[in-house]
Amino acid sequence: MPTQRVELEGPAFRQLLSPTRRGARLARRLATHQLDLWGIPHGSELSDAAAHIVAELAANAVTHGHVAGRDFELRLVRTGPDTLRIEVADCRGDRRPEMQQAGPDGESGRGLCVVQALASSWGVTERVVGKTVWAELRHEGQAAAASPP
Repeated sequence: MPTQRVELEGPAFRQLLSPTRRGARLARRLATHQLDLWGIPHGSELSDAAAHIVAELAANAVTHGHVAGRDFELRLVRTGPDTLRIEVADCRGDRRPEMQQAGPDGESGRGLCVVQALASSWGVTERVVGKTVWAELRHEGQAAAASPP
């Protein structure tokens, strides 16, 4: 898969988190808080979609990308006036996410389906150590309201 370089046009948020269920839960809370600071209110369609995507990508990083002693990274980037990019990086480049068909009674395998349904695009970028799974949300209606102060 080709590497996708992101040029920053707006603000960015970056946080390292422990590769635990608590760290994944904190990633979601931090993301919605940061979006609120950027003018995207809690409970809005964009905030809820971003929260779901962060939750799925962070859970995957904790479950499948965990390396003892290494944190995972959450990054939110405003790449344009109407585009939010969500990135979750972990240290396991050998374990790339794949879409799966979950059975009706299966307890896993639906996360990337949720990401694909909510995001306008998503993918995986290799890093020197590990990988970054990213998703982009386009939000035409909240572009003006979400402009940083």
